[in-house]
Amino acid sequence: MANRLVTVFGGSGFIGRHLVKRLAASGDRVCVAVRDVESARFLKPMGDVGQVVPVPANIRDDDSVNAAVQGADAVVTSVGVLFNRGHQTFGSIHVDGAERVAKAAASAGAKRLVHVSALGADPESSSAYARSKAEGEARVREAFPGATVVRPGVVFGAEDQFFNRFAALARLAPALPIFGHGLFDAGSARLQPVYVGDVAEAIVRILDDGSTMGETFELGGPRTYTYKEIMELVLQETGRQRLLVPVPFWAGKIKAAVLELLPTPPLTRDQLELLATDNVLSDHAKGLSDLGLMPSSVEAIVPRYLERYRRRATRSPVTSS
Repeated sequence: MANRLVTVFGGSGFIGRHLVKRLAASGDRVCVAVRDVESARFLKPMGDVGQVVPVPANIRDDDSVNAAVQGADAVVTSVGVLFNRGHQTFGSIHVDGAERVAKAAASAGAKRLVHVSALGADPESSSAYARSKAEGEARVREAFPGATVVRPGVVFGAEDQFFNRFAALARLAPALPIFGHGLFDAGSARLQPVYVGDVAEAIVRILDDGSTMGETFELGGPRTYTYKEIMELVLQETGRQRLLVPVPFWAGKIKAAVLELLPTPPLTRDQLELLATDNVLSDHAKGLSDLGLMPSSVEAIVPRYLERYRRRATRSPVTSS
């Protein structure tokens, strides 16, 4: 077993749990820094006894963050929010929280820091989410100059909130919205989804390769899809026939303003801002291939877990001759 200790903030989350599993398999000791330790106990069987240890840590609290990184050789931040709610905001998590972890990691003498940001992080974006991700990257770089930044696109996998959400909606709704500036460009924004297992493996390889220090990696799948093509794929894999209704962004924002009042809004105005622009890899950006990885395709993974949304087939009665 390797002697490296890796502290993972957000280790019980979607990307984090896959990362913890791979780190444990490679022989690392893993400190899983989470707000709710009980909810992270399912991670312990991923390693040998005492290899995976959940510890209480709130990314908004200095003392708990400092305690979580003590003795760590490497630190990974994989914490994010999709909407603002209470103290959990883009600013407090993506910016201040990321900076707090970076400062603590530097102070504790950690050799490596990997910061999980997002594809499309841009200080000039019309989306507050994308702007906060960009500012978080800048704060991390300032606090820990050798930090490696990872920018995944839309991440898919069995527990995702992307394909699963659309499939669940298709099961209930007679029509699905596709957003655009007008009727003819609805659903034309391009996405490059990346498999969660590839993201986790990329982070492990980054930690194992000292030459990746200070670099930025953009992680995306092997092909791009329009938003409309994504919806068509979901309908195909779930065996549903639904209308795809073009909805202008201005109308979508009116509905999203109401949905934002829900405890867990299915759509926000800021998310619509993200849907208004392409979310694909930049030209000449370092990516999975630079880490020796071949990206997994949507078609190879998604049908396996969308099958549960299919209508139950009517079985023919069994007859005997």
